[in-house]
Amino acid sequence: MPLMPRTKAPELAVETVDGDRWHLSEQTPRNFTLIVFYRGLHCPVCTNYLRDLDRKVADFAERGVDVIAASGDDGASAAATKAEWGLKQLAIGYGQSIASMRKWGLYISTATKESEPAEFGEPGMFLIRPDGEVFYVAVNNAPWGRPSFCHLLGGIDYVLAHNSPPRGVA
Repeated sequence: MPLMPRTKAPELAVETVDGDRWHLSEQTPRNFTLIVFYRGLHCPVCTNYLRDLDRKVADFAERGVDVIAASGDDGASAAATKAEWGLKQLAIGYGQSIASMRKWGLYISTATKESEPAEFGEPGMFLIRPDGEVFYVAVNNAPWGRPSFCHLLGGIDYVLAHNSPPRGVA
């Protein structure tokens, strides 16, 4: 089932490459928490996507948006993601379970190559309000076709300037 705007987001708790345990319920952003679920270290499409996000972390912060990228990877793969992809600003969470992925409405894929985990989540992007309410949802069943971070920043600017409500709730 997809998550609906204006509903309570499921809990998300992941370890981070920086050695912390990150809990959605403990976040206190001024406007939103942006959660970007990525496929994992094995995904070449995720490389440029997360590099772009890493370059824009400060742009999101200026708008009161805290950012994390998370996957089902283990700690070693997540650390390799951060190091090999040159991610400097972006918080990287790891260890998300398949059960958690399903609660978030992510598509789950099975390996088609030896380099892929047996099961892994496909991409998803969520804006969550400080009170835990889902504001924006974008879920993909493949690595391509994800929303642009430039467009998302523009959308956030519009929402904040016009106090726009979440859409897609009918």
